[in-house]
Amino acid sequence: MTTTETTHRHAPRMQFAKAAPEVYKAMVALDAAARKDVDPKLAELVKTRASQLNHCAFCIDMHTKDARAAGESEDRLYLLNAWEEAVDLYTEKEQAALALTEAVTVLTDGFVPDEVYERAAKHFEERELAQLIALIFTINAWNRIGVTTRLAPGTYKPSGH
Repeated sequence: MTTTETTHRHAPRMQFAKAAPEVYKAMVALDAAARKDVDPKLAELVKTRASQLNHCAFCIDMHTKDARAAGESEDRLYLLNAWEEAVDLYTEKEQAALALTEAVTVLTDGFVPDEVYERAAKHFEERELAQLIALIFTINAWNRIGVTTRLAPGTYKPSGH
């Protein structure tokens, strides 16, 4: 075990909602606004994929549970981290959304490549695309809160969709 792993596993957990209630409430409102009119199954795929990339165990746990509650299949959830190799399981629109999710989440070169944005723009009308982008940056913010404050997976129970 590395020092980083030891530090991460034993670091104190913060109750972010109690420590910064106004920020938490604003995040909840942002999350609700970002999800508006987005297909629940697609939203959960996007949230799960971003959470995988950000190594947020709490959010992966939460969004795979919510995806199942929304009717998502086990195969699609299991293969989500290899979606480019399992394209027959995901629609073109979902693939475009997942590619955009990865580009926005990672920002490897400091920008979203034109071809990734254009691919998404082909499958989503402008308002839908704006909602998708909002959904992606919102889950990235939640992931950063979850990872930083050491949220533990396994405690989340979906309320249903």
